[in-house]
Amino acid sequence: MAHIIRHVIVQAPVTRSGEIERLWKRDCAPLMIQQPGCVREELLRCLDDPSEFVSVAEWASQDAIDRYLASPAHEQIKTLTRGITGAAATVKTYAMVEG
Repeated sequence: MAHIIRHVIVQAPVTRSGEIERLWKRDCAPLMIQQPGCVREELLRCLDDPSEFVSVAEWASQDAIDRYLASPAHEQIKTLTRGITGAAATVKTYAMVEG
């Protein structure tokens, strides 16, 4: 079965960019990549719009995502990121197209 890619698209004031990068690298990404079924995790910053970031996580299955969403690690990430004033996130999930 194909892996599932989960994007968390974050819009935040450019003045918060350094905070977002530090928080993600130091706290959020290490928590996520330790979760069973998380294959990879990357943070991208949009070159066309520096106020936009995308967390790209590749997961082995929807079950792995569901376990992560119910985990203390996910709760911790939500707590950490809620403190970023002016930030808004949208989550989209994609299946890899095979063949």
